[in-house]
Amino acid sequence: MEKEKPYYALDKYLKETFGTKVYKLSLDAGLSCPNRDGKIDTRGCIFCSAGGSGEFALKIGTPATGIFPDATTLMQNAFREKGHPYIAYFQAFTNTYGDKKYLKEVYTTALSLDEVAGISIATRADCIDDEVLTLLDNLKTEFPTKFIWVELGLQTIHPQTIQYIRRGYDMDVFYQGFQALQTHNIPVVIHVILGLPDESTDDMMQTIDYVNKLHPFGVKLQLLHVLKNTDLATDYFAGKFTTLTMEEYLELVVESICRLRKDIVIHRVTGDGPKDITIAPTWCFRKTKTLNVFHHMLWDRNLSQGCHYAKESHLI
Repeated sequence: MEKEKPYYALDKYLKETFGTKVYKLSLDAGLSCPNRDGKIDTRGCIFCSAGGSGEFALKIGTPATGIFPDATTLMQNAFREKGHPYIAYFQAFTNTYGDKKYLKEVYTTALSLDEVAGISIATRADCIDDEVLTLLDNLKTEFPTKFIWVELGLQTIHPQTIQYIRRGYDMDVFYQGFQALQTHNIPVVIHVILGLPDESTDDMMQTIDYVNKLHPFGVKLQLLHVLKNTDLATDYFAGKFTTLTMEEYLELVVESICRLRKDIVIHRVTGDGPKDITIAPTWCFRKTKTLNVFHHMLWDRNLSQGCHYAKESHLI
């Protein structure tokens, strides 16, 4: 019998909620980003690939042409491979940024499928406006048995790093976007990157404490990857920073989880980019080994020291 993970993992939450394993299918709806189309910048975030983190995503449409005629069939075929419900994850670029009629079309197409348990929408805090909130409210009413989550890229709370990574909005904007979603009872998953250049362990844990104080539905902990053809890669090759070793990263993840409330769902503890564009670190591709080492580290921590969950923070 498989040993239960020593934290509140997404797969456990989904099994408790739906009584079965639930898979995730990444989707690319052909959207853009204000950090790409010139509204804020044209270069994107310093770590973001040309595909807007959607290299593994199934392309289903573009705002110019609408949903591909066979998009429903494409999704159904992918969903039925496993014979389990799916999360339709709108991953590539900024998925609340664009024509609202088109956004409604792509969301509704996914939610209408019997195989889909709900949708998860990756976006930016500066792309949460009244039109988006109204759209999401209407979808909740139209599909009362399906869930809708929104994933927000926080990455860090520190102004110097925010400027360096070209996030394009300050902490007040992030907080306003988060609070707007909370007010509309839309669960939020917050993304944090561990290992950003020039951030100390204390800096990273301050970000974790901030997230804990917000008490979101879920958290994604992400290892910093250096990808080809990014400005981050230029700095990496110039020797301006080094990436974390597996041991360094996992120590940070253990400490992060021990600082987060027990009821926050951990959606990710690591991650990997496409092998053909990932420069460093390459140990992330040994996912089974990485997760095994991590689980043993956290079990050992719980046995020897315990986790000081729900640590207070003065940052809000």
